[in-house]
Amino acid sequence: MAQRSADGGDFVKSQTLKENKDFRRLYYRGKSKAADCLVTYSMKNREKHCRYGITTSKKIGNAVQRNRARRVIRAAYSLLEPRLQGHYDLVFVARSKTADVKMQTVYALMEKQLIALGVIHE
Repeated sequence: MAQRSADGGDFVKSQTLKENKDFRRLYYRGKSKAADCLVTYSMKNREKHCRYGITTSKKIGNAVQRNRARRVIRAAYSLLEPRLQGHYDLVFVARSKTADVKMQTVYALMEKQLIALGVIHE
């Protein structure tokens, strides 16, 4: 389903990564940037859209904290999604601080990491 972006161009909404082999491929062959509450892996794909996945381990806390971390990451990604350039697979790994910070903090970190990885151009 194509949507119109703010600058008038069409973009296709991202799909989620679900298979373990896709996550492992990014962990071993993708580029990464790390911060205290978020790690981002990226790699170009051959699809006609971007795909993303979110990982939260039990080290983060109980189910409520893991779900909040996923929700915060998903919200930050949805705001940055229209600015993505090209077709990438992305994996976001939550860290223990992710569940305790506000979405704006994760948004700023994610934006900085995606610019450094070349997924977003300033």
